[in-house]
Amino acid sequence: MNRPQFSRRELLGATIAASALAAMGPTRPVRAQARATAAEPITPALVEAAKKEGKLAFYSAMDLPIAEKFAKAFEARFPGITVRVERSGAERVFQRIGQEMESRIYAVDVVNSADGAHFIVWKRNGWLAPYLPEEVARHYPAQYYDPDGLWVTTRVWLSSLGYNTNLVKPEEAPASFADLLNPKWMGKMVKAHPAYSGTIMTATFQIVREFGWQYLEKLARQKVMQVQSSTDPPKKLALGERAVISLEAQQLLVDFARQHSVHPLTREKPSARRLDEIKLWKDDPAGVERVSEEIKARYAQIFKV
Repeated sequence: MNRPQFSRRELLGATIAASALAAMGPTRPVRAQARATAAEPITPALVEAAKKEGKLAFYSAMDLPIAEKFAKAFEARFPGITVRVERSGAERVFQRIGQEMESRIYAVDVVNSADGAHFIVWKRNGWLAPYLPEEVARHYPAQYYDPDGLWVTTRVWLSSLGYNTNLVKPEEAPASFADLLNPKWMGKMVKAHPAYSGTIMTATFQIVREFGWQYLEKLARQKVMQVQSSTDPPKKLALGERAVISLEAQQLLVDFARQHSVHPLTREKPSARRLDEIKLWKDDPAGVERVSEEIKARYAQIFKV
């Protein structure tokens, strides 16, 4: 497929999260690389060129209220440019963009995904336009953005176990993945689906890598409620339907979404633990890309969804 031509609107739109054209989630490369793209400032000429086009299409895997707050923050900073938010799960966003590009429909300007494997594919296909904001080049550690300026990490968040404190006492809450296999949790858990959510695709890949498919086969016998988005389990938890669940814009993420930023000037909430205080599983976008279709197929077979 021939690479489409991108407008200056798209490049300005990329500044929506002090980011590059693509906004990546929790994934990051193993080692930093030398920068191949020069940082670019937001100039009056760039803003005026964007205002002439007047609109921006933002495809996002963020929860809708967060994505809309992003859009409103951008519109307030750049009056005269309207942001249209198209929100869906990361895997659905990936599928939609692929279908649109195959049909030569170039509708998306800025994309956010929670599945780092998507950026490997989009970069390989030549579908991303390079843009490296000065803010990113000045403040972000090199491992959190692409050296060719094709993506940048705008948010870091955790896919963790949670429980409803009105239904489960702290001393009785599951403390490990193994605890979820206890019969007492049968019919009391909720989990999102990797065919819809990029967060859950990454988390499912990590679970299989650490524990094998046999773990998910055992978990499926626990009659786990299946929902689509990774934002859905906390809502089911809050409703009591289940007891257990598997700088401007950057500060907005920290304050409103309770997510982490790699920008050193953001201020974490006093009650939030720092990432370096939490034991994290290693991210592997390339690994996810290699087995994503297998994960979707086997997961559907195991959980019968």
